[in-house]
Amino acid sequence: MGDIFSRIEHSRTADEVVQQIESLILEGVLRTGDRLPGERELARQFDVSRPILRDALKALEGRGLLSTRPGGGTHVADIIGQLFTKPVTDLISTHRKAVADYLEYRREMEGIAAEYAARRATPEDLALLDRIMARMDEAHRTGDFDDEAEIDVEFHHAICECAHNILLLHTLRSCYRLLSEGVFQNRLLVFTVPGAREALLAQHRAIHTAVKAGDPAGARQAAMDHMTYVERSMAEAERSGDWQRVSRLRLRQRSEAGDSEPARRRS
Repeated sequence: MGDIFSRIEHSRTADEVVQQIESLILEGVLRTGDRLPGERELARQFDVSRPILRDALKALEGRGLLSTRPGGGTHVADIIGQLFTKPVTDLISTHRKAVADYLEYRREMEGIAAEYAARRATPEDLALLDRIMARMDEAHRTGDFDDEAEIDVEFHHAICECAHNILLLHTLRSCYRLLSEGVFQNRLLVFTVPGAREALLAQHRAIHTAVKAGDPAGARQAAMDHMTYVERSMAEAERSGDWQRVSRLRLRQRSEAGDSEPARRRS
């Protein structure tokens, strides 16, 4: 982790340290699981005494924002996952309507995030997007569905960060968490639809291009079109799977009936 912490300029109190770390968590600079530098290095970056730093870290840990692992340092606590409690994720994973509602919600939120990203993305944001897009191109070339799905989520996450809106950031992060934790077991189905991999790559590139061009309306439309395509493709893949299942059962049933038919004729 680089020097992301700033020197405390004035009173050098624990409250000042607490405020800065809180802001870094809120803005998504510090993510769940990120390890903070060691006490000596962190005190140096803040330019505060180690007792002041310890008081600040203790306060943040007491509020559930940081966690200390024996022998493993201090880490950002898992606060994002709490937006969806386990009972809620269990319900979402077992009810088809919840999946449809999830995609509908994401379509609208992704559109807003892309629009804001086109308005607010910094040169550093765009450099990160460029790197993710290059990795997406490589994953597409190698044809690894799991890699493509993982980078897909990372791409949307980065677009959300470019929007520089704290509530958008954390609500969409919680949505992406549902994907990474496998709540939607059928999320890879979309990649099995003929032509889907090429279409998805083109859609991500369209979002990327619009954000880089500073085209808010174009970015919003590209993001919403992408999510509409995902909804339609998942439905098509599920339907196709249902058709295949029924066809296999029908074939098995008729084959078994056919095998017994001669015996019935002979009796």
